[in-house]
Amino acid sequence: MTPAALPADKAFDSTLALLREGYRFIPERCARLGSDAFRARIMGRKVICMTGPRGIRLLYGAGGLTRQGALPPTVLRLLQDKGSVQQMEGAAHRHRKALFMTLLMQEGAAEQLASDFARTWAQDLLAQGETCVLDSASDTLAGVVCAWAGFGPQISQDPRLRKTLYEMSARTGSVGPGVIAALMRRRGVERRLAAALADVPSGSPARRIAAFREDGAPLPPEVAVVEILNLLRPVVAVGRWIAYAARILALEPDWRRALATADTASAAQFCEEVRRVSPFFPMTGAITTKPLCHEGLDLPRGQWVLADLWGTLHDKNAFPLPEQFHPGRQLSWRNPGACFVPHGGGDTATTHRCPGEKVTVALMVSAMQVLCRAVTWDVPVQDLGVALDRIPAAPASGVRLIQLRARGDGA
Repeated sequence: MTPAALPADKAFDSTLALLREGYRFIPERCARLGSDAFRARIMGRKVICMTGPRGIRLLYGAGGLTRQGALPPTVLRLLQDKGSVQQMEGAAHRHRKALFMTLLMQEGAAEQLASDFARTWAQDLLAQGETCVLDSASDTLAGVVCAWAGFGPQISQDPRLRKTLYEMSARTGSVGPGVIAALMRRRGVERRLAAALADVPSGSPARRIAAFREDGAPLPPEVAVVEILNLLRPVVAVGRWIAYAARILALEPDWRRALATADTASAAQFCEEVRRVSPFFPMTGAITTKPLCHEGLDLPRGQWVLADLWGTLHDKNAFPLPEQFHPGRQLSWRNPGACFVPHGGGDTATTHRCPGEKVTVALMVSAMQVLCRAVTWDVPVQDLGVALDRIPAAPASGVRLIQLRARGDGA
């Protein structure tokens, strides 16, 4: 089947519809058109939008694709930037990806970061007395991950720098002056990190990235700083999933009581289901570098393709009653299948699937231990709704908690 044989969105250009509908744009059109793929035009470019496992297998397994040119420039520069591992393919991508696999999955990073975060966040919450979970969790994560990477207090304790690390992901779906300001602040952070590298201890994650060798030479300094940010920024973004988890605790207090006595495996199941149901990044994109035949779909060279993450996580064939929150689905980043794609699909070592899932789940579990065991709190009246036309989405209030206090034996 050629792209011309696919059903098409009726609009001449669907950019405004995408901005208006957000996460629902691809899955609802696929459902309406009775197809897992359709043609559209976005920002003046012809694109094929796909939902479900076929699109995931295409973008996270098929050869002949590149991520270069597949994201709007502002999104690219806030999230990844040129020269980063996400913009590479083939053997070069696998070589640099192995560094991130080692740092994040093979050397105790998840355990250390989770322990440091739980201790620091509990102290912060008790000192504050009340909090917005999205803000406080993200800020604490920024300080913890900077210190873990090897940076001293001049970096890890700088509130403005920590906020910029959060805004790199928080501003990706925005337009207007706020995005330009976030880009300018990112450049300032890059300069700060580059200057601070001289004082980073040998053997620390940041120094290991700076010393990583390709083609017999260390990474260029500007590329090293980009990759250090690609280590820091995603950890800070876990604060959004922690806020989603806290939202469920606030809306359904039975989960708060259950997690107070749950073992780590049960808490992890809760967190994995939070990752499935919570809107984070709605889609990902690539461009074909050669004519490609994928599962009955013939794609020409230069074809832009968007794969739906949000809709795939709600695929009723993979997740019965997908709108229901059900940790008993036994989901795990270790055996994700074709549709459990909160961090992307495919094999982590060889595709563009994010290597941070182990760290993410460990941090979420530690956050639930803080909220359900270390402290007690009340929930004020607030808007806990999630607007799917905002990218990335979040609970409207950020999840406000008040009357934070240490949990006693009788709490």
